[in-house]
Amino acid sequence: MAIGLIIIGDEILSGRRQDRHFAKVREILAARGLRLAWVCYLGDDRARIRATLQQTFASDDIVFSTGGIGATPDDHTRQAAAEALGRPLILHPEAARLITERTQEVGLPVTPERLRMGELPAGAELIPNPYNRIPGFSVGDHHFLPGFPEMAWPMLEWVLDHRYAHLFHAQPLEERAFVVRGLAEATLTPLMEQVEAQYEGVWVFSLPRLDPKRRSGYQIELGVKGPPERLDAALETLRAGALALGGQVETPR
Repeated sequence: MAIGLIIIGDEILSGRRQDRHFAKVREILAARGLRLAWVCYLGDDRARIRATLQQTFASDDIVFSTGGIGATPDDHTRQAAAEALGRPLILHPEAARLITERTQEVGLPVTPERLRMGELPAGAELIPNPYNRIPGFSVGDHHFLPGFPEMAWPMLEWVLDHRYAHLFHAQPLEERAFVVRGLAEATLTPLMEQVEAQYEGVWVFSLPRLDPKRRSGYQIELGVKGPPERLDAALETLRAGALALGGQVETPR
């Protein structure tokens, strides 16, 4: 099952706040032998969020979404998720209880606007929030979290540990690489295709980098990723092929 991340908020796109979710989610997943397949950044646009969720709900992906689940006018994720599913928003009784308790604890009145945070797509399940107990929610393999990192990250870990522990370290993947100079990517492409065809489950990657000292020169980080038991042989085939083509090969620092 591929894992995707949706990061929602105009403040990210405008630069008023720097995104911290991508790097941390990647780290959380890596600690469990998992990795992201894709990331999507969206502004506070309900129609665009709805359209994106319609696509992801139709997939088999595990999707984490951060941001937009509050009750202010610029929060659209709850409504967009309900619309994408064709379900009504209903006040989740347990969410209402948690919101009420938290509101009373901080000495604020319990208003319909505050309870609106508990209006979730019908059939949603709650994700506990250890920071202030205002929950996130799940619908199938889609999990909706607050935009605050202090809340979102432990909630994401809870979902992983309670829902997907059977996937942890199920498909170990590693990568190996070296640097090659003096060859163009187009020259290396047939070699890369040959290695992928020869070693099942191995992907070859190419990351060119311009050489600031030479306007026309660049180097390429060339490598393989996939099951650890196949990588050494695949890398050696790739290295030997690059040398045979006249490349200068060195191990990346």
